[in-house]
Amino acid sequence: MTEQPTSHERPQPGAVPAPQPGVGPADPRGALPRVPASPASPAVSAVPGPIVEGDPLAAAPEVPAAPVPQASAGGQSGRSTPSGTPLPVGDGDGAEHSQPAAEEPGPHRPRPAPDSMPVQPAGGAQEWTPAPSAGLERRTGRSAPPHGPMPMRRDGDRLRFVGAATRRIARGIDLDEIVMGLCRATVPTFSDAILVYLRDPLPVGDERPTGPLLLRLRRTDRIPQQRDVEDGILPVPAPESAGLTARTNDLCEVRPGGALAEVLRGVRPVFADAPGAADALPELLGEDLPVPPGQHAILAPLRGRRRVIGAALFLRRPERPAFEADDLLVAAQLATHSALGIDKAVLYGREAYIADELQRTMLPEHLPRCTGVRLASRYLPAAETARVGGDWYDAIPLPGSRVALVVGDVMGHSMTSAAIMGQLRTTAQTLAGLDLPPQEVLHHLDEQAQRLGTDRMATCLYAVYDPVAHRITVANAGHPPPVLLHLGGRAEVLRVPAGAPIGVGGVDFEAVELDAPAGATLLLYTDGLVESRLRDVWTGIEQLREKLASTAQLTGVDHPPPLEALCDEVLDMLGPGDRDDDIALLAARFDGIAPSDVAYWFLEPEDSAPGRARRLARRALSRWGLEDMTDSVELLVSEVVTNAVRYASRPITLRLLRTDVLRCEVGDDVPQLPRLRQARATDEGGRGLYLVNRLARRWGATRLSTGKVVWFELNRG
Repeated sequence: MTEQPTSHERPQPGAVPAPQPGVGPADPRGALPRVPASPASPAVSAVPGPIVEGDPLAAAPEVPAAPVPQASAGGQSGRSTPSGTPLPVGDGDGAEHSQPAAEEPGPHRPRPAPDSMPVQPAGGAQEWTPAPSAGLERRTGRSAPPHGPMPMRRDGDRLRFVGAATRRIARGIDLDEIVMGLCRATVPTFSDAILVYLRDPLPVGDERPTGPLLLRLRRTDRIPQQRDVEDGILPVPAPESAGLTARTNDLCEVRPGGALAEVLRGVRPVFADAPGAADALPELLGEDLPVPPGQHAILAPLRGRRRVIGAALFLRRPERPAFEADDLLVAAQLATHSALGIDKAVLYGREAYIADELQRTMLPEHLPRCTGVRLASRYLPAAETARVGGDWYDAIPLPGSRVALVVGDVMGHSMTSAAIMGQLRTTAQTLAGLDLPPQEVLHHLDEQAQRLGTDRMATCLYAVYDPVAHRITVANAGHPPPVLLHLGGRAEVLRVPAGAPIGVGGVDFEAVELDAPAGATLLLYTDGLVESRLRDVWTGIEQLREKLASTAQLTGVDHPPPLEALCDEVLDMLGPGDRDDDIALLAARFDGIAPSDVAYWFLEPEDSAPGRARRLARRALSRWGLEDMTDSVELLVSEVVTNAVRYASRPITLRLLRTDVLRCEVGDDVPQLPRLRQARATDEGGRGLYLVNRLARRWGATRLSTGKVVWFELNRG
């Protein structure tokens, strides 16, 4: 088969034909001999953006960016022929293919060099033998060091280094990873040491910084003092920049109109010996910390999308080859990629912070301390990239020392799901404050979900625990059933009507009343705990029940497991593939209130009711051995009962509860709640709640479906 010539085999206009074997002197690497570069090299710049008003570090007007050197067969781009005709470079018709035709790869093709390391000439018959002057550095003419990192002598080496370095920088997702990637990619291949300064604080997005412009040293890196001789690497002496990086200032204030501000506004990497940089470096490093004599340095501003956000200083030892003009191109590319990565990392960090704050404020900051029940909770997001979700839990104190336990799950784990979850949780708290039955709470939640949208679906389980009656009332709306762990170690899945999810509409919810013995633990959870791609929901529920039973066996039949440790053990049942959804977990340990610690009476709404209430309270306190609290309790009970008698038309309830505190509850059939106010000197009343507020540990009033309850608590002894 006869091969047709490709586009790169056709002669190009103005291009010197490729050397033929045996015709004329040619570079053994396959390109024309290199012509020494002109001493006047053009300045290299990154791509600045629009000027931000009021920001001294805003970039100068946008200028074209100098391109990265492109690799050719000879390794150098933009070179000239011996006659002075430039080799074509660009996007013209075949202009970038001025090198000879590529040969078919042979069986002994050398493997590519590792990332961030310069490629060395391949061995064999094609190995390049350097000329007598090849060991000299191109910019200064000095010889290269015998040990240490091999300098990049060809543009192809620089191109491969830039590609490897940008890949390493791009791997980072947060600020520290990106800065570390820049440091590790440049030391020791490109420089012996690097100092990275970032703006403090870093601006986020389009917000304009205020206050003085400060650059804080974020990270430094340098060649270590010793290398491992056993690995075949000779020891390298400690670079002089080590002392510089150890003694440099951590914080630098950029003076408006100063040399450092002008260099940063130019957005161009500059040599340390350039006129502008010579005055800018002392300002950056400190007036008493100049760059040591003989050091080679490049100062590269880091420009993000809107403004300069920092600077990077690349340093080389005196015995290393000095930086060349082409190295400014490399520094510009590294600075550009790093600055854009830092900009994105700051935006990502702000989004993650907003998501975390949103989720944290949507969930309870801490669980309330309720009488007769102990609570513990856990929340796990679906993944680090999905920090918000629609799962929630709540514990709401109710009148009569009861507590409402709520757990729910809105479809999805996004900002929208979290916002809907917050609205449903607020609605549930409001409905619980009205002391509605559980099935009525779910009914109103269903109506609220329909008002939020047609596709707002959620599951919810609402339970009310009464520590005096040792009973729990549960209503379910399409949620996984709760699991009850008894004191003896037996775990059972409660039989609760499943119901329809919230948001379906037109569905009646049913509530069931179950026993809640003292010492038992009720576990409410979302489906993320028991359902995943690897198992269905009922298999997960059975595994959860077995996990609870096995954990209870560790503490014995007479001692329930600690509540916090039990939650951790439950989460340990999750496998590597079981985190498909966020997880909400609420555990309630039922302690209950013994009947001997409860005193309950009915009082007729008549003038003698306050006196009778004082006598009943005195007897109860004497029976409990709390005689020292008699005076305070009689005074407060008398004031609250007197206020109830004034407006009530039905019998008044009086209940005393002895737990870690003494709690008194007075209920009547008037829905209006009392308000604390400052009585005037001429008022005959209005001082009862003032006394309650001053003497009680805490107090409150809760509206019921049949009236209200006013309660107060006093510390015992």
